[in-house]
Amino acid sequence: MLIENRRWAFFLPNTFTALNMACGFAAILHGFQGDFYKACMFIVLGAVFDSVDGRVARMTNTQSAFGEQFDSMSDLVSFGVSPAIVYYFRFLANSGRPGMVAAFFFILCGALRLARFNANIDKNKSDYFQGLPIPGGATAVIALVLISLGLPEIVDYKPFTVGYLIFYAVLMISNIPFPSFKKSEWVKTNKKQVLMVIFMILATLFIYEEIMIPIIITFYVVASLIYFLTHRKKFEGIFDWQEEPDSVEK
Repeated sequence: MLIENRRWAFFLPNTFTALNMACGFAAILHGFQGDFYKACMFIVLGAVFDSVDGRVARMTNTQSAFGEQFDSMSDLVSFGVSPAIVYYFRFLANSGRPGMVAAFFFILCGALRLARFNANIDKNKSDYFQGLPIPGGATAVIALVLISLGLPEIVDYKPFTVGYLIFYAVLMISNIPFPSFKKSEWVKTNKKQVLMVIFMILATLFIYEEIMIPIIITFYVVASLIYFLTHRKKFEGIFDWQEEPDSVEK
C-alpha cells in the first residue's frame, strides 16, 4: 500500500506538468483559429500549472531527473512554441520571411534558455535567474497581443512588433540577473505584506487581466533592468561557475 501511494505521489506533479503542456497545445489551436484572447488565457493558465508542479514535487518529496526534463519540454511547448505561434498569427503573418525568422528566433532562445538552466541547475544557488525566465518571455509576448485587442492599430507597426519579439528573446539568453524572490530575505521577513500584495495582484488580474498582465511584466522587466544597470558591480561574476574536472590526474 505504501509503495502504491508513493507511485501516486510521483504521478501527481507530472499531471500538472502535462496540464501545462495541454494548455500550450490549446493556445496553439486557438491561435490558428484567430481567437487570440483565449489563446493568451490558456498560456496564463499553463503558467499557473507550471508554478504548481514544482511545489507539489517538493511537498511530496518526489523531485526527479525525469520530472525536471518533462517540465522543460512542457515549458518549451507552453512558453516557447505556443506564444511564438500566437504572436506570429496576430502580428507577423503578413511579414514574410522576417516574421517567420523572428517567431522561430523566440522559440530557439526559449529552448536555449531552458537547456542552460538545466545544465546549471545544481550550480545556481543565488536568488536571481540568469536571463529572463521563459514564462516571463511568454507573458511579455501575450501582453502585447492583449494590448492589440484594444488597440488593433499596433498590428500595422511591423518593425515594432518584430523588434519587440526579438528583444524579449534576447533577454531570455542574456546574462542579466532577474530576481526570483524564492530566497529573498525581504520576502521572508515580510510575509504578511507579501501575501497582501499577491492577493491584490491576483484580484486585479481576475478583473482587469488585459491591462494588468502587460503592466506587471513590463514593471518586472524594466525594474530588473534598471536595478542591474545601477548595481552592475554587485552582479559581477554572479553566473561564473567553475567546472569541476571529471578526474584528477596524479
